[in-house]
Amino acid sequence: MSSADAVTTVGILGSGIMGAGLVEVVARSGRDVVLRSRSRESADAAVEQLSAGLTRQVDKGRLEADERDAIVGRISTTADLADLAGCDLVIESVVEDMAVKKELFAQLDDALEPEALIASNTSTLPIVEMAVVTSRPERVCGIHFFNPAPMMRLVEVVRPLTAADETISTALAFAESCGKDAVEVTDRAGFVVNALLFPYLNSAVRMWEQGTASIEAIDTAMQGGCNFPMGPFALLDLVGLDTSMAILEALHSEFGEPHLVPATSIKRMVAAGHLGRKSGRGFRAY
Repeated sequence: MSSADAVTTVGILGSGIMGAGLVEVVARSGRDVVLRSRSRESADAAVEQLSAGLTRQVDKGRLEADERDAIVGRISTTADLADLAGCDLVIESVVEDMAVKKELFAQLDDALEPEALIASNTSTLPIVEMAVVTSRPERVCGIHFFNPAPMMRLVEVVRPLTAADETISTALAFAESCGKDAVEVTDRAGFVVNALLFPYLNSAVRMWEQGTASIEAIDTAMQGGCNFPMGPFALLDLVGLDTSMAILEALHSEFGEPHLVPATSIKRMVAAGHLGRKSGRGFRAY
C-alpha cells in the first residue's frame, strides 16, 4: 500500500475560498471529504457554491454530469469536530492567527484517532508551534495549497523539526495523488514561494511610492518584461492587502531585514479597509 492509499477520508477545517477549494481538490481525487465550519450553514453554503461552479463546468462541456454528482456526493458537512474522528488526514485552513490555530490543533488532537495526520494550509506561520500543542508532533506537517486550489498545481509540503519521515512521505504522496506538483520545504517563514514573492511585491509598492512609475506602468512592465501572468499590484489586490501585510510582517519577524517591513501604502490601505478584490477596492477599484 502506497502512502497515498493510507489517506481515504480527509477533513477540511474552514469554509472560506481556500477551504472550499481544498474540498473540491480532495473530492475530485476520489476521497471522501468532511468540511467542518463553525456553523453547519456556512459549510453547506460553501458546498452549494462549489456545486454551482461544477454545474457551470458541465454546461460548458468541461465536466460530465455524473462526475459532478460523484464529486458532490463524496462531500459531507459538519460544525462538530467530533465528526472528523474517522479522518485519516485533517487540513486546517482557517484565519492566519497562531493563537486560533494552536487552540484548534489541540482540539483536533483530542478528536482524532492517534494515527491520523494533522496539517496546516498556512502560507507563512511556523508549523512546529502548532505541532507541539498536540500529543503527536511527529504526525503534524504543513500542506500548503495555493489559491485557487483546484487550478494551481503547486503544493508546498512543510517539514517541521518534529515531523516523522513517514508523515512527510504520506503528505507528498497525498498531494501528488490529487494531481499536484508537490515540493518538500523547510519550516521557515514564507517557505519557498512567499519568501521570494512578497519582497518583490513590497518593492513594487515602494517603487510606486517613490514615483518611479505608475501602478499601471509597473504592472505592464512586469507582465511584458518578465512574462508574468499579472503585475504586482494586480496580484496584491487578488491576494488581499491584509493577507499580504500579515505575510510581510511574519517574514520581517523571522528574518529582521528592513526591506520586509510592509510598505506604508499597504498599511494605510489595510487600515482604511481597502483590501483588494474582496472588499471592492485596493490599488484599483473593482
